[in-house]
Amino acid sequence: MTDQEKNLPKRFDAEPAEARWYQEWLKRDLFRPETDSQKPPYSIVIPPPNVTGALHLGHALNGSLQDVLSRHKRMQGYNVLWLPGTDHAGIATQVVVERKLAEDGKTRHDLGREAFLEEVWKWKKIHGNTIIDQQKRLGASCDWSRERFTMDEGLSKAVRTVFTHLHQEGLIYRANYLVNWCPRCMTVLSDLEAPRQSVGGNLYKIRYDYEDREGGIEVETTRPETLLGDTAVAVHPEDERYGSLIGQRVKLPLTQRSIEIVADEFVDPAFGTGAVKVTPGHDPNDFECGRRLGLEEINLLHKDGTFNENAGEKYAGMDMKTARKTVLADLEALGLLLSTTPHQHEVPHCDRCHTVVEPLLSNQWFLKMEPLAKPAIEIVRNGKVKFHPKNWENTYFHWMENIRDWPISRQLWWGHRIPAWECGACGEWTSDVDTPTACRACGGTDLTQDDDVLDTWFSSALWPFSTMGWPDETEDLKTFYPTSVLSTGFDIIFFWVARMIFMSLHFMKEVPFQDVYIHPLIRDAKGKKMSKTAGNGIDPLEVMAEHGTDALRYTLVSLAAQGRDIKLGTHHFDGARAFVTKIWNAARFSLMNLEDFNPASEPGKKSLYDRWIRTRLDVAMGKAHEALDAYRFNDAASAIYHFMWREFCDWYIELSKETLQGEDQEARAATQHTLVETLSGALQVLHPIMPYVTEEIYQALPHLPRADGRSDLMLMEQNYPSPAPTLTQTEDEEMNFFTDLVTKVRQVRGELGLPPKSKIRIRLPKAAGELTAGHEPGIRALTNAEALDLSAEGSAPPAASVTRAGPYQVWVELEDPSYFAEEANRLEKSLKKLEKDIAMFDKKLSNPKFLERAKPEVVAKDQKKLQGLREEAETTGKRLSQLQDLSGAAES
Repeated sequence: MTDQEKNLPKRFDAEPAEARWYQEWLKRDLFRPETDSQKPPYSIVIPPPNVTGALHLGHALNGSLQDVLSRHKRMQGYNVLWLPGTDHAGIATQVVVERKLAEDGKTRHDLGREAFLEEVWKWKKIHGNTIIDQQKRLGASCDWSRERFTMDEGLSKAVRTVFTHLHQEGLIYRANYLVNWCPRCMTVLSDLEAPRQSVGGNLYKIRYDYEDREGGIEVETTRPETLLGDTAVAVHPEDERYGSLIGQRVKLPLTQRSIEIVADEFVDPAFGTGAVKVTPGHDPNDFECGRRLGLEEINLLHKDGTFNENAGEKYAGMDMKTARKTVLADLEALGLLLSTTPHQHEVPHCDRCHTVVEPLLSNQWFLKMEPLAKPAIEIVRNGKVKFHPKNWENTYFHWMENIRDWPISRQLWWGHRIPAWECGACGEWTSDVDTPTACRACGGTDLTQDDDVLDTWFSSALWPFSTMGWPDETEDLKTFYPTSVLSTGFDIIFFWVARMIFMSLHFMKEVPFQDVYIHPLIRDAKGKKMSKTAGNGIDPLEVMAEHGTDALRYTLVSLAAQGRDIKLGTHHFDGARAFVTKIWNAARFSLMNLEDFNPASEPGKKSLYDRWIRTRLDVAMGKAHEALDAYRFNDAASAIYHFMWREFCDWYIELSKETLQGEDQEARAATQHTLVETLSGALQVLHPIMPYVTEEIYQALPHLPRADGRSDLMLMEQNYPSPAPTLTQTEDEEMNFFTDLVTKVRQVRGELGLPPKSKIRIRLPKAAGELTAGHEPGIRALTNAEALDLSAEGSAPPAASVTRAGPYQVWVELEDPSYFAEEANRLEKSLKKLEKDIAMFDKKLSNPKFLERAKPEVVAKDQKKLQGLREEAETTGKRLSQLQDLSGAAES
């Protein structure tokens, strides 16, 4: 074994190679761009994962795609910045640390704010780099010297600056407003943090008696317990049933109050009785109605979700479930509960702890959205920001055109504390980047900072420019802003993408990125959503350990088709690992035949096969470049896969064997040069997708001379190969016919089930002579043909199988015709066995008792098995008939 072959053992051992090459890339500082570079800039800011997180498949997919783009652009000659970082994840992180304290029987309130925050920072120091280390294992070529954290000092300054400016512009205001409140997390939530879930409940019909006469008005509600906070009953102004009642008063059940019957167009006359209770303190629609009509707003709840004194002495202190049960019992006792009907409706839940979210009146900070949303809508409409796939623009427009003011304050301790101070003298609020010494309104010095923190997404919205040093004017901002592309998931188009767009437009007067690529959602092999509870998740760390990082990356990239979810099964990783092995074996074959190769020598005259494979590399490379520029990652992976497996391995390596083993040293040297040049180029094209195995092989190969004389470069330091001279039209026609002929003959062998050792004879018309001249050895080698002649004239012999390559008919004859009879006999036995199995399953599936007693999945499995048997029997029958014809012809 040669020294070079020793560099590539029989099997690629991924784990040590990955660690070795990643450290080498870091040592050489290959991920760090320079701000004074003459190369064109290309930049991506990573969607910052939560500091609490661990690498999951979504991270692995998006991280792989961003790394593909970054490595690809580096090798195209760009000055690439891929800027990494993590998000402080306000609620998520605080919950984790609070749970840790609870194990010791403590709460954050036992520690106090400052001591609790010290505990969170300690936790972050110990656990916060977990996902960063995992991203490095994935091969992420981020510039780690620029790593940011949403609560580091630079980003905190940016947050304080933005808040102060928006507050002083009047875009941030403080108001008592109905908000989504999580009684478990004890904080306000935005609409997006309180997704609605369909739940089964009831619709209760309740009578509200008239104040001054007999009878009453009937209302229907899903929340009878909140009637304790009702301040009106509403009907539609054009509902003729209730026109005479508008302005009259009714007694509010279970209380000593009376309320007015009012008219408002938000009421749906077709829902229930057409009359609804109005509870401005606990329903968003009722709140808006109450503001329009000037109704009283009564809050029934403590922040922990229990009823307060406004609910009355009997109900104060009860939780929601107990209050509902008690209210219903009391209504029934009074004869006011008229009916209970099952009803499916949507209820908001906290996306962190899944607790039912309560609408609650609360004094909060809000950001006015309309003046910020308008330019953000226009910038997408005019194409300055493009979504890929384009249909996601509809989602963006829907959210932005129906936007409400954003509640930005959160009742947490972990996060960016709101930089606003209340004046004890005049009650006004002063905001500032630094701690103010006096009230801006009255000059008073009795200032108290707001205890609340900002929504995590507030700091994330500044990510594209805050990470580059804003509000300072930095070289990074001058060089790399705006960024080139954002790759992210569809679920945070409004959470994050839209907010980055409007914040960047407002403060940078420029878009944050030119393209938004929305990557697919990963589902299991059956198309179901992956989850821990379903038990169908796949741990990317386990995949990397078992199959290698390259196999994981290739799988995810090759399945990332625009507009389609990824249906992922473990078999995909097996296929990707087989591809790694195929490349590895091709490299080992090459090295075994390069022991006497001199890279510095002139290659000499190259054969048509040598020149053909080099042009095929150019085709694959062009397809990959075009696909990556359009974010068609799967097409890029497919192009290089087809080249490596089908053209380089299956065609060129097989064709090269005769030359490499022959006596013509000039031809051998040319083929060796082609092997090195083409394999090196293919590794370069493949490197962005599979960085580790490509680097391992490339560094084992002899390197052809470069113009600058360097031979110590890593793959990502290389530029892609320059295009080779194209083939002439005649040469192109020859190669097309050659590959078509071999492919068609191989198909015949497969259809007849011919063993690899079975020799055949190929006959062609004389007119095909010009196209096959010089290709006879290659044709024989790739089809295992004993002979090739140009005597196919007239009708084909009875024992010949006929196919067509290009414009010519091709006869394929077996040298030993006895095979036909033997194989026909084998297939006849196989067909009888299949027919017996089909009859058994037919009988089973026609049995009513079996169908009645068996589980549906068992029946479905048997039906699928029966369908497969029928298909196999049909294929076997066709082959048997063909072989019987050939066998009979051979005997005659």
